[in-house]
Amino acid sequence: MAWWKAWDLTETLQSELSGKFERLIMALMYPPYKYEAKELHDAMKGLGTKEGVIIEILASRTKIQLQEIMKAYEEDYGSSLEEDIQADTSGYLERILVCLLQGSRDDVSGFVDPGQAIQDAQDLYAAGEKIHGTDEMKFITILCTRSATHLMRVFEEYEKIASKSIEDSIKSETHGSLEEAMLTVVKCTRNLHSYFAERLYYALKGAGTRDGTLIRNIVSRSEIDLNLIKCQFTKMYGKTLSSMIMGDTSGDYKNALLNLVGSDS
Repeated sequence: MAWWKAWDLTETLQSELSGKFERLIMALMYPPYKYEAKELHDAMKGLGTKEGVIIEILASRTKIQLQEIMKAYEEDYGSSLEEDIQADTSGYLERILVCLLQGSRDDVSGFVDPGQAIQDAQDLYAAGEKIHGTDEMKFITILCTRSATHLMRVFEEYEKIASKSIEDSIKSETHGSLEEAMLTVVKCTRNLHSYFAERLYYALKGAGTRDGTLIRNIVSRSEIDLNLIKCQFTKMYGKTLSSMIMGDTSGDYKNALLNLVGSDS
């Protein structure tokens, strides 16, 4: 379908639908990278920035996906995603987000230099637990520029040196959105499907549903790895994603979400 025809249909649907159901259908009308670009743009426009949305997208995408998102963002909003992030955030959070945007963590070779991994673990320890105060840039550099396979080895070595996990150190050394960003990188490194399962679980758990998080993660992963996320979800929480959706949503919105999630078999 031509983009302009899809847009025509989008406008028609928008006038016919409302609420959460409309939001879900609109999300499905966007081509993948344009949808993520829209989510990033919406997270930064107006008063206050939804840092959680930006962190989630930048920390969980590959270099190729990030390049496509940046391209779509520039096409649709006429500005650079990197520059908008720099204008909308500050300090170490800005540094880590811009660093993640470079997509330097991709390394398909899976090669790990054991000596470098030990050195990185020692550098992280020296930058945090060992000193009064924290060298945030050292954490940002290692977390954002090393491959996932390399970081897994670094986390292992770190635990031997510090006698605590890298997550525990990040929690005690940082706070706020910077802490969230660093922990998200660690979670995505350890197990991407677990990370998305956790995002979906907490979007549905407790009073009130975080519909933005629920819609974004189901729509953006539906044609990538949603089945694997569903398996991980059941393993982690002892219940299926669809059973939680059934208990937490209603009407056309619920039916559309269940159609996207598919059967539990």
